[in-house]
Amino acid sequence: MPDGDDKRAAQQALVDRVLNGAGTASAELRAQAFHNDGTSPPMDALVHNVVRSPVRLTDADIAAAKASGLSEDQIFELVVCAAVGQSNRLYEAGLAALAEATADGGAGNAARDPQ
Repeated sequence: MPDGDDKRAAQQALVDRVLNGAGTASAELRAQAFHNDGTSPPMDALVHNVVRSPVRLTDADIAAAKASGLSEDQIFELVVCAAVGQSNRLYEAGLAALAEATADGGAGNAARDPQ
């Protein structure tokens, strides 16, 4: 199993690829979708649904994005960016919570471990 550094490197590589790799959507649009900030209608509704409530994403959301001039490839890329961005925020929050929980040398774990 990879250690923490390998996992962190893989996560960073994914983020870098999503934001800076080749794609049909501009790097600016991908960054906006990744950060869930700055996209214009109707992409903002689509990105918001991907981030906050993916089950609410509808064919109408996709159709509206297409009607705004985005290609299916661009829409796909932006949806992936939004999903990876949210996943990244959750990953970072988890790491921060873990660091906080273990910051005092594992004292929080000592209360659960009677040894």
